Amino acid sequence: MKKKNAAQPTRHKYFLLRQLCNFIPSHLVPKLARDTGVEKKSRTFLPWSHVVSLISAQLTHAISLNDVCDALRLNSGPLSAVRGATPPSRNNLSHANRTRDPVMAEQLFWQVLEHLQKRSAGFCNARRRVPAFRFRRVIHAIDSTTIKLVMNCFDWARHRRRKAAAKLHVRLNLQSFLPGFAVVKAACEHDSRKAPGLCAGIKAGEIVVFDMAYLVLEHLFELTQRGVFWVTRAKENLDYRVVKRRQNKRQGAILRDDIIRLRGPKSKKLYAAVLRRVVAEVEIDGQIQVMEFLTNNLEWSAQCITDLYRCRWEIEVFFKQIKQTLQLADFLGHNEKAVKWQIWTALLTYLLLRYLGFLSNWAQSFSRLWAITRAVLWRRLDGLDLFSRVYGTARGSWRLLGAPQQAYLPGFSKICGTAHA
Repeated sequence: MKKKNAAQPTRHKYFLLRQLCNFIPSHLVPKLARDTGVEKKSRTFLPWSHVVSLISAQLTHAISLNDVCDALRLNSGPLSAVRGATPPSRNNLSHANRTRDPVMAEQLFWQVLEHLQKRSAGFCNARRRVPAFRFRRVIHAIDSTTIKLVMNCFDWARHRRRKAAAKLHVRLNLQSFLPGFAVVKAACEHDSRKAPGLCAGIKAGEIVVFDMAYLVLEHLFELTQRGVFWVTRAKENLDYRVVKRRQNKRQGAILRDDIIRLRGPKSKKLYAAVLRRVVAEVEIDGQIQVMEFLTNNLEWSAQCITDLYRCRWEIEVFFKQIKQTLQLADFLGHNEKAVKWQIWTALLTYLLLRYLGFLSNWAQSFSRLWAITRAVLWRRLDGLDLFSRVYGTARGSWRLLGAPQQAYLPGFSKICGTAHA
């Protein structure tokens, strides 16, 4: 006798695309269209249809306007059930991407994130879901990723003589693995100019970790005055004098641990307080390298500081997730507005998928979540039941989130008392 197949996922009255889009409040898109002036430029192709079309393009990995329009036209019946969305023509979609203000897409992402936080408190509070995460301080990682463009088509994003690129600057909450702030700009602008804006919403007592590209002394002093703890790498040409040595000889991988004060006439004016400089051996790609770290916290152990900076790698995992799954390589338009529309709807799609995975207790990788969603996008299957069964052919224990316990800092509780048993 043949063995019976595993139980099929439960049928649902809505297609999976509609289940995802239902996470967006029905009043939100028309309201934002009125506030940003997009409604005045939409006569036959409504803003809601525009948003749904771009979400569909992200989920199906469409590489051209024809791909998006043909797929939606062939599924015009199911599409109309998504709050009356209509399939666009190639010219309509191109014109909408080119002329409509992408601020609407940006505000849509943040307001949907706020709505989902209120709807499910645990969605953005990983500490309750994972007891092994032992720290009450919020840890933020700041970094940027470069999105390569073609110089002949994207002249507005000229990066170098023969290159063009856009940059996505992100402040990532390492506990929820969700963006807390994001900026999309041309890559020609230096990262340091975006540091004040990225750190604007960080509260006193929280921790922010960033690379030396965001090292601006005036901004670091402002964070210190606000009571925000920060960790970064030191530049090679740092001019300083040692005020106090906290460590006289090598201890494990920690080579030096000093309290320093900047010595340059301009530097000591921009940052008048003392700093902490830690020199440690760090393993990178199987090789031991010596790295220098700076922080404004004078109480943590030196190992805590190196471990904190190691947590910054989690934002690279986030960039890898969105760039390997969502459509951030082939763009549906060449001007700046079209690129921003596509990037913000990619982040919105990531948010909707993450929320669906949260509701269904999805424990596998994000790429697998996206792949299964793409395969059943136009089928009437219950998304919660589909993913709660870990439906698919592969097995494993990969986590959707970067495991928060990876940010565990040995000795942190002994030094600062910020952890609990």
